[in-house]
Amino acid sequence: MDSQLTRKHNAVKDQLSGYDSVIVAFSGGVDSSLVAYLANEALGDKALAVTSGSASLKRSDLMLTRELAAKWGIKHRTITTDELTKAAYRENPTNRCFHCKTSLYVALREIADRDGFSEILNGTNCDDLGDHRPGLIAADDYGVKSPLVDAGFTKQDIRRLADHLGLENAQKPQAACLSSRFPYGTAINEQLLSQVEQAENILFELGFTQFRVRHHGEVARLELLPVEFHKVIELGSQIEIAIKKCGYKYVAMDLRGFRSGSLNEGIIDVVQV
Repeated sequence: MDSQLTRKHNAVKDQLSGYDSVIVAFSGGVDSSLVAYLANEALGDKALAVTSGSASLKRSDLMLTRELAAKWGIKHRTITTDELTKAAYRENPTNRCFHCKTSLYVALREIADRDGFSEILNGTNCDDLGDHRPGLIAADDYGVKSPLVDAGFTKQDIRRLADHLGLENAQKPQAACLSSRFPYGTAINEQLLSQVEQAENILFELGFTQFRVRHHGEVARLELLPVEFHKVIELGSQIEIAIKKCGYKYVAMDLRGFRSGSLNEGIIDVVQV
């Protein structure tokens, strides 16, 4: 590691060591994985990783959290949060993430108060701060700490440190919650979330590495890496048939390719004015 990353690593270790005990919101992504891993190194049994296994998390990511926690020796608990029972979440407004994270942090706060954990941590990093992230407001509301932000970590820093530490998911593609596949204003329910998940599982099984299936009613809009466009030509019929079996009438490919948070386009500038 270079001196700058070493400094950031030491800073986050010092911060974590200064806590009496922590709960880490753990989704299986590399960001929260790094926080959970380092918290376990610093605090041992006084660190608890908690995963919400609600329908907006891919089943494969839920399984990954359990596998990683077991392999790394991290105390881990799975809960089911209540966001899908809330009309304000199901209606999918532009601040949907606020309602989701509020459900999560309320549940984590209850665990913390009941079981005596002093702090709640998330995996937010500095790159997240420039996106449309209403969930950050919920984090502030419930006093959730972001140690990676405090230490100045970018996404690249996180992957580099995770690689250095040997974390198996260091290069895991970004995997936002399944609700992010729906344009704002499109109602969400468990059946639709499952439909998108099935379609994305098909792309994974066919060897695509980074992708999204954006849900537009009868249309599945595929966002893929441009370097993998040739595979769509080669496997076009197979892809179309399989994804239509998930419940879509049409399958389209976005010519701009994969863009994390593409459904936020046009919203960020308005929100930040």
